[in-house]
Amino acid sequence: MRVLIAGANGKIGHHLIRKMAGSQHVSRAMIRDASQTAALENLGAGETIVGDLEKDCSHALQGCDAVIFLAGSGPHTGPEKTVDVDQQGAIRLIDASHRAGISRFIMVSSMRVDNPEQAPQKIHHYLAAKARADEHLRESGLDYTIVRPGPLTNEPGTGLVEVKSRLDRTGAIPREDVASVLLAALDADNTRNMTFDLLSGDDEVMTAMKII
Repeated sequence: MRVLIAGANGKIGHHLIRKMAGSQHVSRAMIRDASQTAALENLGAGETIVGDLEKDCSHALQGCDAVIFLAGSGPHTGPEKTVDVDQQGAIRLIDASHRAGISRFIMVSSMRVDNPEQAPQKIHHYLAAKARADEHLRESGLDYTIVRPGPLTNEPGTGLVEVKSRLDRTGAIPREDVASVLLAALDADNTRNMTFDLLSGDDEVMTAMKII
C-alpha cells in the first residue's frame, strides 16, 4: 500500500518511516516545508509531499491506499491551535479521505480520551480535541483503527507491548514501539474498526495484535 503519513516530521513519524522502508508498504510523508524533504528521504520516505492540515490538503491523498494520522499541535501550544490541528485537521483529512475513496485510516489518539478526569487538568483540552476527532472517524464510514498510547518516551523500543480495548493501569511506551504497532495494524485485519489502548508490556507486537 501507498500510505500517507500526516505528521511525518514528528518523532513517531521518523520511526514509522524507517520501519516502513523495510516493509511491503511505501510511505508518502506529508510535510509543511519543502526544506524537510531531504531529511525524510534519508530516513527512507518513499515520497514526500507538502501539505498543511489547517488547509485543504486533499492533493496529498492522490494515489494513496491508506492514511496514518500522527499530527499534533505539540505540548506548548494553546487550546486554539490544538483544536485547529488535532481536531479540525484530523476531521478535514478524514473527510478528504472519504471523498478520495481511501478506506483505511489509522489514527494516533491518546489514553484517557474517554476519561479525562483521570488526566492532568492541563491536557483536558487536548483530550477533548482528540475525542472529537476519534468520534468523527468512527462515524465516517472509513475502515478505521484508533490507537491510544499512554505517555510517550524517547527510549529505544523494546518490541514488547500490551494492547487492550481499555487498559486500567499506568505506564508509558517508547515512540518507536508505537510506530511498530502502527505498521503492524496496516496488515492486521482484526484491528479494523477497532479502538485500543497501548502501553509497554510483555508481548511481542505481532502477538499482542492478535489478542486484542
